[in-house]
Amino acid sequence: MKTEVQHKFESYPEQIKPLLIHLRQLILDIASQHHLGEVEETLKWGEPSYAVKNGSPIRIDWKPKYPEQYFIFFNCNTKLVDTFRELYPDVIQYQGNRAIVLKVNFPLPTKVIEHCITLSLQYKSIKHLPLLGA
Repeated sequence: MKTEVQHKFESYPEQIKPLLIHLRQLILDIASQHHLGEVEETLKWGEPSYAVKNGSPIRIDWKPKYPEQYFIFFNCNTKLVDTFRELYPDVIQYQGNRAIVLKVNFPLPTKVIEHCITLSLQYKSIKHLPLLGA
């Protein structure tokens, strides 16, 4: 039986699906590599969402309204996106204090995105540190 998340991935356009599957795998791999515990994968607000016990949830999505972009969403009540903006002002594009905006036809800045995902998944244990310990 397919999960809601699997159905969501199947609903994305063919050129978008691999981009989001890649982000999903990065999240799962980082959680595993850093021994962050089980990743809860659900739909939140209709978007694939990933959470670990001591982290801040991450959501990923593509929206027909912005066909050339896809997104990694973070909790806007955290210092995550503000910290990313300070660490990587010219490497990635941001949407307010809640998202990293990625471009469909541009290479993923993998190392930067991995670092941002890592900080989010470890957020509760590093939120007191300047620049989240980066």
